[in-house]
Amino acid sequence: MSTWSVYIIQCDDDSLYTGISTDVERRFRQHLMQKGAKYFRSRQPRQLVFVETGHDRVSASRREALIKKMKRTEKLDFISASRSS
Repeated sequence: MSTWSVYIIQCDDDSLYTGISTDVERRFRQHLMQKGAKYFRSRQPRQLVFVETGHDRVSASRREALIKKMKRTEKLDFISASRSS
């Protein structure tokens, strides 16, 4: 069974993209090459700002959905809180 991760990428327009993957570094490289997510056709990924590991596919999808529902300010607070813990 694969271990899934939830991640957030900050883009060159300061937007935040949330996704899931079994290999976050590989997925980030794919985003850099504009492979996969249509979101990155009009913006460039700048950096990974959040990674949470240890999920199965279902829990990663649920966590992703929860994060995507957050307002931008809530996401920034969430990212900041995760860095300080």
